[in-house]
Amino acid sequence: MTGHDATPSSRIDTSKPHPARMYDWWLGGKDNYPVDEEMGRQLLAIEPRIPIMARANRAFMHRATRWLAGQGVRQFLDIGTGIPTAPNLHQVAQQIAPDARIVYCDNDPIVLAHAEALLVSTPEGSTEYLQADVRDPETIIERAREALDFTRPIALSLIALLHFVPDEDGAYELVDRFMDALPSGSYLMLSHGTGQFTRENADEADDLYKKSGITLALRDRHEVERFFHKLELVEPGVAVLDTWHPELGEPVEGQEDFQPMPGFGAVARKA
Repeated sequence: MTGHDATPSSRIDTSKPHPARMYDWWLGGKDNYPVDEEMGRQLLAIEPRIPIMARANRAFMHRATRWLAGQGVRQFLDIGTGIPTAPNLHQVAQQIAPDARIVYCDNDPIVLAHAEALLVSTPEGSTEYLQADVRDPETIIERAREALDFTRPIALSLIALLHFVPDEDGAYELVDRFMDALPSGSYLMLSHGTGQFTRENADEADDLYKKSGITLALRDRHEVERFFHKLELVEPGVAVLDTWHPELGEPVEGQEDFQPMPGFGAVARKA
């Protein structure tokens, strides 16, 4: 596996907004296009606190990665990586465990263009990048085997990804297929947007995404819990993002005024 796996879909489409590039814009990044900023602003008109949500989601990833590394996990498969924003998952993991090995995966060509930022590993560990879609788990698993040892525990990271995969696309089955391929002692780290607390705003956002050709599948707590039906949830289970082990990170500025945070996060172990 190389860090620059080109595919026929490697052309960047700047005519349509892309969730990863809007996320980058909300975080103050520069790797986005006018079409992403335009839709990003339209969503801000519906919910002005989206940038706080984006930062809280990223903070959850940092805390969950620290927790996993503290449990002895040394391998991570991160699908739906997004545009690099320091610290990335490998930087968080390798700060605790310099020998950690990370495989990043995304289907957006702009992430491929910035893959070098994802591939700066410690000498003891490694980072790799592959371009593929979460809906193709067999390809991802096959190529991840080139860098990860599938006889030892692996943490599967699905951060802010599955709310773009509707039930019709087999969201639950996809997670099962990934976890079935991982050995005992592996983990699932997941965050997911919800409309459970802000139904009217969620419906407006859903309509806007549909007009842009993007499917939004916000799920409530019970629906998010279904992703873990074969696994052992780590306490406190499926929790509102900022309440999942807050002691492992720094609070996000403004999140105290954004309650409840419209997103869930959880970590679970495969027995």
